[in-house]
Amino acid sequence: MSKGRRISSSISAGGPDENAGANAQADKTTRSSWIRLSALVAGLTAVVGVMLLAFALPAIHGGPHDMRLGLAGPSPAVDAVAGNLTPDDWDVVRFDTPEDLIAGIENREAAGGLVFAADGVDVYTATAGGAPGAAAVTALGTSIAQRQQVPVRTHELVAFPADDPRGAGLTAAALPMVFGGLIPAIALTQLFPGRNRLLLRFVGVVAFAVIAGVALTAILQFGTGSLAGNYWLTAEGLALGMGALALTVLGLEALLGPVGIGLGAFLMMFVGNPLSALGTGSNWLPDGWSTFGQLLPPGATGSLLRANAFFGGIGSGFPSVVLACWVAFGLVLALIAARREPRGATTAVDPE
Repeated sequence: MSKGRRISSSISAGGPDENAGANAQADKTTRSSWIRLSALVAGLTAVVGVMLLAFALPAIHGGPHDMRLGLAGPSPAVDAVAGNLTPDDWDVVRFDTPEDLIAGIENREAAGGLVFAADGVDVYTATAGGAPGAAAVTALGTSIAQRQQVPVRTHELVAFPADDPRGAGLTAAALPMVFGGLIPAIALTQLFPGRNRLLLRFVGVVAFAVIAGVALTAILQFGTGSLAGNYWLTAEGLALGMGALALTVLGLEALLGPVGIGLGAFLMMFVGNPLSALGTGSNWLPDGWSTFGQLLPPGATGSLLRANAFFGGIGSGFPSVVLACWVAFGLVLALIAARREPRGATTAVDPE
Protein backbone atom coordinates (compact mmCIF):
# COMPACT_ATOMS: atom_id res chain seq x y z
CA MET A 1 0.00 0.00 0.00
CA SER A 2 2.77 2.41 0.88
CA LYS A 3 4.59 1.44 -2.30
CA GLY A 4 1.58 2.45 -4.39
CA ARG A 5 1.42 5.79 -2.63
CA ARG A 6 5.12 6.41 -3.38
CA ILE A 7 4.59 5.62 -7.09
CA SER A 8 1.54 7.88 -7.24
CA SER A 9 3.42 10.71 -5.51
CA SER A 10 6.32 10.35 -7.94
CA ILE A 11 4.00 10.55 -10.93
CA SER A 12 2.15 13.62 -9.64
CA ALA A 13 5.41 15.49 -8.94
CA GLY A 14 6.72 14.90 -12.42
CA GLY A 15 9.77 13.04 -13.60
CA PRO A 16 13.37 14.21 -13.50
CA ASP A 17 13.30 15.33 -17.16
CA GLU A 18 10.26 17.53 -16.64
CA ASN A 19 11.76 19.21 -13.58
CA ALA A 20 15.04 19.85 -15.40
CA GLY A 21 13.19 21.39 -18.34
CA ALA A 22 11.15 23.65 -16.08
CA ASN A 23 14.26 24.78 -14.24
CA ALA A 24 16.07 25.50 -17.52
CA GLN A 25 13.11 27.53 -18.77
CA ALA A 26 13.02 29.50 -15.51
CA ASP A 27 16.77 30.19 -15.74
CA LYS A 28 16.34 31.32 -19.34
CA THR A 29 13.50 33.68 -18.38
CA THR A 30 15.57 35.10 -15.51
CA ARG A 31 18.57 35.71 -17.77
CA SER A 32 16.34 37.36 -20.35
CA SER A 33 14.89 39.66 -17.68
CA TRP A 34 18.34 40.67 -16.47
CA ILE A 35 19.49 41.33 -20.05
CA ARG A 36 16.47 43.53 -20.73
CA LEU A 37 16.95 45.37 -17.45
CA SER A 38 20.63 45.98 -18.25
CA ALA A 39 19.74 47.21 -21.74
CA LEU A 40 17.08 49.54 -20.30
CA VAL A 41 19.47 51.01 -17.72
CA ALA A 42 22.18 51.50 -20.36
CA GLY A 43 19.70 53.09 -22.74
CA LEU A 44 18.33 55.50 -20.14
CA THR A 45 21.86 56.44 -19.12
CA ALA A 46 22.69 57.18 -22.76
CA VAL A 47 19.57 59.33 -23.11
CA VAL A 48 20.44 61.33 -19.99
CA GLY A 49 24.00 61.75 -21.25
CA VAL A 50 22.80 63.00 -24.61
CA MET A 51 20.47 65.45 -22.84
CA LEU A 52 23.34 66.76 -20.75
CA LEU A 53 25.56 67.24 -23.80
CA ALA A 54 22.76 68.84 -25.80
CA PHE A 55 22.13 71.49 -23.16
CA ALA A 56 25.66 71.90 -21.78
CA LEU A 57 27.78 72.13 -24.93
CA PRO A 58 26.01 75.19 -26.43
CA ALA A 59 26.32 76.98 -23.08
CA ILE A 60 29.98 76.06 -22.67
CA HIS A 61 30.91 77.16 -26.19
CA GLY A 62 28.65 80.22 -26.17
CA GLY A 63 30.10 83.57 -27.16
CA PRO A 64 29.96 86.06 -30.02
CA HIS A 65 30.27 84.26 -33.35
CA ASP A 66 30.21 86.41 -36.49
CA MET A 67 28.22 88.97 -34.54
CA ARG A 68 27.63 92.05 -36.64
CA LEU A 69 29.24 95.03 -34.93
CA GLY A 70 28.60 98.53 -36.27
CA LEU A 71 31.47 101.03 -36.16
CA ALA A 72 31.33 104.74 -36.91
CA GLY A 73 33.78 107.60 -36.46
CA PRO A 74 37.09 108.77 -37.90
CA SER A 75 38.57 106.23 -40.31
CA PRO A 76 41.86 105.78 -38.40
CA ALA A 77 40.02 104.94 -35.18
CA VAL A 78 37.59 102.58 -36.94
CA ASP A 79 40.43 100.86 -38.84
CA ALA A 80 42.49 100.42 -35.68
CA VAL A 81 39.62 98.81 -33.75
CA ALA A 82 38.47 96.65 -36.68
CA GLY A 83 42.01 95.37 -37.19
CA ASN A 84 42.28 94.20 -33.59
CA LEU A 85 38.99 92.30 -33.47
CA THR A 86 38.84 88.54 -33.86
CA PRO A 87 37.23 87.87 -37.28
CA ASP A 88 35.47 84.73 -36.09
CA ASP A 89 33.82 86.65 -33.26
CA TRP A 90 32.91 89.96 -34.87
CA ASP A 91 31.67 90.86 -38.33
CA VAL A 92 32.39 94.57 -38.70
CA VAL A 93 29.82 96.78 -40.44
CA ARG A 94 30.99 100.34 -41.10
CA PHE A 95 28.58 103.29 -40.96
CA ASP A 96 29.25 106.82 -42.11
CA THR A 97 27.54 108.62 -39.25
CA PRO A 98 26.21 107.83 -35.76
CA GLU A 99 22.68 108.31 -37.09
CA ASP A 100 23.30 105.66 -39.75
CA LEU A 101 24.64 103.30 -37.12
CA ILE A 102 21.57 103.82 -34.91
CA ALA A 103 19.25 103.14 -37.83
CA GLY A 104 21.30 100.07 -38.77
CA ILE A 105 20.92 98.57 -35.30
CA GLU A 106 17.18 99.24 -35.23
CA ASN A 107 16.89 97.62 -38.67
CA ARG A 108 18.97 94.63 -37.49
CA GLU A 109 21.87 95.34 -39.82
CA ALA A 110 24.07 95.16 -36.72
CA ALA A 111 23.62 93.65 -33.27
CA GLY A 112 25.23 96.67 -31.61
CA GLY A 113 27.72 99.39 -32.37
CA LEU A 114 30.48 101.73 -31.26
CA VAL A 115 30.90 105.38 -32.19
CA PHE A 116 34.32 106.95 -31.68
CA ALA A 117 34.45 110.65 -30.92
CA ALA A 118 37.08 113.00 -29.58
CA ASP A 119 35.37 113.17 -26.20
CA GLY A 120 34.74 109.45 -25.69
CA VAL A 121 33.23 106.20 -26.97
CA ASP A 122 29.48 105.75 -27.41
CA VAL A 123 28.14 102.21 -27.10
CA TYR A 124 24.80 101.38 -28.75
CA THR A 125 23.05 98.12 -27.89
CA ALA A 126 19.85 96.23 -28.66
CA THR A 127 19.37 93.99 -25.63
CA ALA A 128 16.11 92.57 -26.97
CA GLY A 129 18.09 91.10 -29.84
CA GLY A 130 20.14 89.05 -27.36
CA ALA A 131 21.23 90.07 -23.88
CA PRO A 132 24.63 88.29 -23.94
CA GLY A 133 25.49 89.94 -27.26
CA ALA A 134 24.56 93.36 -25.92
CA ALA A 135 26.72 92.73 -22.85
CA ALA A 136 29.64 91.70 -25.07
CA VAL A 137 29.33 94.91 -27.13
CA THR A 138 29.23 96.96 -23.92
CA ALA A 139 32.28 95.18 -22.54
CA LEU A 140 34.17 95.74 -25.78
CA GLY A 141 33.36 99.45 -25.85
CA THR A 142 34.29 99.85 -22.20
CA SER A 143 37.62 98.10 -22.75
CA ILE A 144 38.48 100.33 -25.72
CA ALA A 145 37.53 103.48 -23.80
CA GLN A 146 39.71 102.43 -20.86
CA ARG A 147 42.70 101.84 -23.12
CA GLN A 148 42.20 105.23 -24.73
CA GLN A 149 41.51 106.80 -21.33
CA VAL A 150 38.30 108.44 -22.50
CA PRO A 151 34.74 108.29 -21.10
CA VAL A 152 32.28 105.64 -22.28
CA ARG A 153 28.58 106.31 -22.77
CA THR A 154 26.00 103.55 -23.26
CA HIS A 155 22.74 103.87 -25.18
CA GLU A 156 20.02 101.22 -25.24
CA LEU A 157 18.12 101.29 -28.54
CA VAL A 158 15.90 98.18 -28.39
CA ALA A 159 15.29 97.15 -24.80
CA PHE A 160 13.09 94.53 -23.22
CA PRO A 161 9.87 95.89 -21.70
CA ALA A 162 10.15 97.62 -18.34
CA ASP A 163 8.14 94.84 -16.65
CA ASP A 164 10.73 92.26 -17.73
CA PRO A 165 14.00 94.11 -18.33
CA ARG A 166 16.12 90.93 -18.43
CA GLY A 167 13.91 89.08 -20.90
CA ALA A 168 13.27 86.23 -18.46
CA GLY A 169 9.80 85.60 -19.86
CA LEU A 170 11.10 85.23 -23.40
CA THR A 171 13.73 82.74 -22.27
CA ALA A 172 11.20 80.79 -20.21
CA ALA A 173 8.91 80.46 -23.24
CA ALA A 174 11.26 78.00 -24.98
CA LEU A 175 10.14 74.85 -23.20
CA PRO A 176 6.37 75.60 -23.25
CA MET A 177 6.60 76.25 -26.99
CA VAL A 178 8.17 72.83 -27.57
CA PHE A 179 5.72 71.06 -25.26
CA GLY A 180 2.92 73.01 -26.91
CA GLY A 181 3.79 71.26 -30.14
CA LEU A 182 4.52 67.79 -28.76
CA ILE A 183 1.68 67.29 -26.28
CA PRO A 184 -1.27 67.96 -28.63
CA ALA A 185 0.29 65.77 -31.31
CA ILE A 186 0.67 62.88 -28.85
CA ALA A 187 -2.74 63.41 -27.26
CA LEU A 188 -4.60 63.57 -30.57
CA THR A 189 -2.81 60.45 -31.78
CA GLN A 190 -4.02 58.56 -28.70
CA LEU A 191 -7.57 59.92 -28.82
CA PHE A 192 -8.10 59.55 -32.57
CA PRO A 193 -5.95 56.66 -33.79
CA GLY A 194 -6.06 55.19 -37.26
CA ARG A 195 -5.53 56.51 -40.75
CA ASN A 196 -9.21 57.25 -41.22
CA ARG A 197 -8.89 59.86 -38.45
CA LEU A 198 -5.70 61.43 -39.74
CA LEU A 199 -7.53 64.49 -41.07
CA LEU A 200 -9.26 64.93 -37.73
CA ARG A 201 -5.91 64.93 -35.93
CA PHE A 202 -4.45 67.54 -38.25
CA VAL A 203 -7.49 69.80 -37.91
CA GLY A 204 -7.17 69.49 -34.14
CA VAL A 205 -3.50 70.45 -34.21
CA VAL A 206 -4.13 73.50 -36.39
CA ALA A 207 -6.98 74.65 -34.13
CA PHE A 208 -4.84 74.17 -31.03
CA ALA A 209 -1.89 76.04 -32.56
CA VAL A 210 -4.05 79.06 -33.37
CA ILE A 211 -5.76 79.19 -29.97
CA ALA A 212 -2.57 78.46 -28.03
CA GLY A 213 -0.63 81.06 -30.03
CA VAL A 214 -3.17 83.72 -29.15
CA ALA A 215 -3.32 82.64 -25.49
CA LEU A 216 0.44 82.32 -24.89
CA THR A 217 1.13 85.66 -26.54
CA ALA A 218 -1.50 87.27 -24.33
CA ILE A 219 0.16 85.78 -21.24
CA LEU A 220 3.63 86.94 -22.26
CA GLN A 221 2.57 90.38 -23.44
CA PHE A 222 -0.23 91.37 -21.08
CA GLY A 223 0.31 89.00 -18.17
CA THR A 224 4.06 89.07 -17.56
CA GLY A 225 4.89 92.10 -19.71
CA SER A 226 7.70 90.20 -21.44
CA LEU A 227 6.77 91.10 -25.02
CA ALA A 228 6.10 94.32 -26.86
CA GLY A 229 5.06 95.22 -30.38
CA ASN A 230 1.97 94.27 -32.35
CA TYR A 231 0.09 91.61 -30.41
CA TRP A 232 -1.62 89.95 -33.37
CA LEU A 233 1.56 89.81 -35.43
CA THR A 234 3.38 88.14 -32.55
CA ALA A 235 0.51 85.71 -31.92
CA GLU A 236 0.45 84.76 -35.59
CA GLY A 237 4.14 83.92 -35.56
CA LEU A 238 3.88 81.88 -32.37
CA ALA A 239 0.91 79.94 -33.77
CA LEU A 240 2.86 79.18 -36.94
CA GLY A 241 5.79 77.88 -34.90
CA MET A 242 3.73 75.61 -32.68
CA GLY A 243 1.76 74.36 -35.67
CA ALA A 244 4.94 73.56 -37.59
CA LEU A 245 6.31 71.54 -34.69
CA ALA A 246 3.08 69.64 -34.02
CA LEU A 247 2.31 68.92 -37.68
CA THR A 248 5.81 67.54 -38.16
CA VAL A 249 5.39 65.16 -35.22
CA LEU A 250 1.95 64.10 -36.48
CA GLY A 251 3.36 63.43 -39.94
CA LEU A 252 6.19 61.34 -38.51
CA GLU A 253 3.72 59.37 -36.40
CA ALA A 254 1.42 58.78 -39.34
CA LEU A 255 4.27 57.36 -41.40
CA LEU A 256 6.38 55.58 -38.76
CA GLY A 257 3.99 54.95 -35.88
CA PRO A 258 5.22 55.34 -32.27
CA VAL A 259 8.81 55.48 -33.54
CA GLY A 260 7.87 58.68 -35.36
CA ILE A 261 6.69 60.31 -32.14
CA GLY A 262 9.94 59.34 -30.43
CA LEU A 263 11.99 60.69 -33.33
CA GLY A 264 10.04 63.95 -33.40
CA ALA A 265 10.29 64.41 -29.64
CA PHE A 266 14.04 63.78 -29.68
CA LEU A 267 14.60 66.18 -32.58
CA MET A 268 12.53 68.99 -31.11
CA MET A 269 13.28 68.57 -27.40
CA PHE A 270 16.88 67.42 -27.22
CA VAL A 271 18.26 69.05 -30.38
CA GLY A 272 16.03 71.94 -31.36
CA ASN A 273 15.38 73.30 -27.87
CA PRO A 274 19.01 73.77 -26.70
CA LEU A 275 20.02 75.08 -30.12
CA SER A 276 17.11 77.51 -30.40
CA ALA A 277 19.17 80.33 -28.80
CA LEU A 278 15.92 81.94 -27.67
CA GLY A 279 17.53 83.49 -24.61
CA THR A 280 20.82 84.50 -26.22
CA GLY A 281 20.29 85.21 -29.91
CA SER A 282 21.58 82.97 -32.68
CA ASN A 283 24.98 84.68 -32.95
CA TRP A 284 25.88 83.49 -29.47
CA LEU A 285 26.25 79.87 -30.63
CA PRO A 286 29.05 78.43 -32.79
CA ASP A 287 28.37 78.80 -36.51
CA GLY A 288 27.35 75.22 -37.32
CA TRP A 289 25.15 74.83 -34.26
CA SER A 290 23.58 78.23 -34.80
CA THR A 291 22.73 77.53 -38.43
CA PHE A 292 21.33 74.09 -37.71
CA GLY A 293 19.34 75.37 -34.73
CA GLN A 294 17.70 78.09 -36.81
CA LEU A 295 16.61 75.50 -39.36
CA LEU A 296 14.61 73.58 -36.75
CA PRO A 297 11.13 74.67 -35.57
CA PRO A 298 12.15 75.74 -32.02
CA GLY A 299 14.94 78.00 -33.29
CA ALA A 300 12.90 79.44 -36.14
CA THR A 301 9.97 80.06 -33.79
CA GLY A 302 12.22 81.88 -31.32
CA SER A 303 13.70 84.08 -34.04
CA LEU A 304 10.25 84.87 -35.42
CA LEU A 305 8.97 85.68 -31.94
CA ARG A 306 11.90 88.02 -31.28
CA ALA A 307 11.53 89.74 -34.65
CA ASN A 308 7.80 90.34 -34.31
CA ALA A 309 7.79 91.29 -30.63
CA PHE A 310 10.71 93.74 -30.57
CA PHE A 311 11.70 94.73 -34.11
CA GLY A 312 8.36 95.26 -35.83
CA GLY A 313 8.75 92.15 -37.98
CA ILE A 314 12.22 93.02 -39.29
CA GLY A 315 14.08 89.75 -39.81
CA SER A 316 10.94 87.62 -39.79
CA GLY A 317 11.18 86.47 -43.41
CA PHE A 318 13.70 83.63 -43.06
CA PRO A 319 12.20 81.97 -39.95
CA SER A 320 8.73 82.23 -41.50
CA VAL A 321 9.92 80.37 -44.58
CA VAL A 322 11.61 77.72 -42.43
CA LEU A 323 8.44 77.11 -40.44
CA ALA A 324 6.31 77.00 -43.59
CA CYS A 325 8.66 74.31 -44.95
CA TRP A 326 8.20 72.24 -41.79
CA VAL A 327 4.42 72.58 -42.10
CA ALA A 328 4.64 71.35 -45.69
CA PHE A 329 6.95 68.51 -44.60
CA GLY A 330 4.45 67.31 -42.02
CA LEU A 331 1.60 67.45 -44.53
CA VAL A 332 3.62 65.52 -47.14
CA LEU A 333 4.41 62.80 -44.60
CA ALA A 334 0.73 62.52 -43.72
CA LEU A 335 -0.23 62.34 -47.41
CA ILE A 336 2.27 59.54 -48.00
CA ALA A 337 0.93 57.68 -44.97
CA ALA A 338 -2.68 58.13 -46.12
CA ARG A 339 -1.93 56.79 -49.60
CA ARG A 340 0.19 53.90 -48.39
CA GLU A 341 -1.49 50.50 -48.47
CA PRO A 342 -2.39 49.35 -44.94
CA ARG A 343 -0.15 46.70 -43.45
CA GLY A 344 -1.39 43.18 -44.03
CA ALA A 345 -3.62 44.21 -46.93
CA THR A 346 -3.83 41.80 -49.84
CA THR A 347 -4.61 42.51 -53.44
CA ALA A 348 -7.75 40.79 -54.64
CA VAL A 349 -7.39 38.68 -57.78
CA ASP A 350 -10.38 38.05 -60.02
CA PRO A 351 -10.97 34.36 -60.58
CA GLU A 352 -10.48 33.18 -64.14
